[in-house]
Amino acid sequence: MSTTISPYYFTEDDVKRLEKQAIQTRTDVIHMIAKAGAGHPGGSLSASDIVTALYFHILRIDPKNPQWPDRDRFILSKGHSCPALYSCLARRGFFDPEELEHLREYGAVLQGHPDMHKTPGIDISTGSLGNGLAVGVGMALSARLHHQDYMTYVLMGDGELQEGLVWEAAMAGAHHDLKNLTAIVDCNGVQINGWVNDIMTVEPIGDKWRSFGWKVVEADGHDMKDILTAFHVAKTMRHPTVILMRTVKGRGVSYMEDESGWHGKAPDAAQAEEALTEISKGGII
Repeated sequence: MSTTISPYYFTEDDVKRLEKQAIQTRTDVIHMIAKAGAGHPGGSLSASDIVTALYFHILRIDPKNPQWPDRDRFILSKGHSCPALYSCLARRGFFDPEELEHLREYGAVLQGHPDMHKTPGIDISTGSLGNGLAVGVGMALSARLHHQDYMTYVLMGDGELQEGLVWEAAMAGAHHDLKNLTAIVDCNGVQINGWVNDIMTVEPIGDKWRSFGWKVVEADGHDMKDILTAFHVAKTMRHPTVILMRTVKGRGVSYMEDESGWHGKAPDAAQAEEALTEISKGGII
């Protein structure tokens, strides 16, 4: 499976296509969580543009062959934001979008956190914050040992950087000079109990990663051109690279934005209708 056009090349039409797809992602997020009566809308919405860009433009994947050995790997370390991932997997063709109607149901394909044994397209089960980058280091090392050229991408939250294991993994990634590893931090500034910098500051994030030997790229995580450019730059770094995506918790729904109370709370029917109306104003669903 190959292409004559680099997956990191993009046009204005690509940007418009991805912006429209991100609206679909956010629509699915609200619909899934409202129907389930449980879930994590805040972080799912802040990550929607990033995950959409990955699955509809960046990742080398084959929905008809989820276990393709040479596919790029993606790890959603902030596993509670899986509604955004589920939407992209379904709309990309990994499974029937009808499954989005059954989020968090007992025995369903889509559980409250990603489960590699239940959901096609999930490379690793996640949910325990702090573990994803360490797994990513292992995947990147495996590619090197087996002479494979796939990339490994790991999406974390900024509150997650309070976990010590993240920095052990960062140290290992730099030590082994894992050029095929890209970390992404969803820097929305808010965690479950409030502002990240009030609970335990992780700033200056960029300086911390640089001190661990990583290249650092910063981007607006809601500007599709900026997102695509950041992934292109990271790919050309030829060193382990972290992309700091500056985002807004609950992006696209005014009453959820920057509100920690919407970290893990489902909207009721009226709130969901209001949210979907606001999201739809971003373009045609």
